[in-house]
Amino acid sequence: MSAIIETMRQRLAALAPEHLDIEDDSASHAGHAGAKSGGHYNVLIVSACFSGKSRIERQRMVYDALGDLMQQGIHALALKTLTPDDL
Repeated sequence: MSAIIETMRQRLAALAPEHLDIEDDSASHAGHAGAKSGGHYNVLIVSACFSGKSRIERQRMVYDALGDLMQQGIHALALKTLTPDDL
């Protein structure tokens, strides 16, 4: 597992995920000019803390948890944020 994914896992632990998948999709974007500043990731996170929150509020919670990684290390982030009831 890459260091960036491990750091993402550590930071997203603050959201008490019941399930967390992080996929590095950077290889699919090789040669893309913006990819030099960081990788492309797909994240599926299931957490009860998303209950009653809109999709945008859930995404903001993830961005807040990742903090400065959104400025360095992550170029693109595709999010799927679910509650256990959504499954």
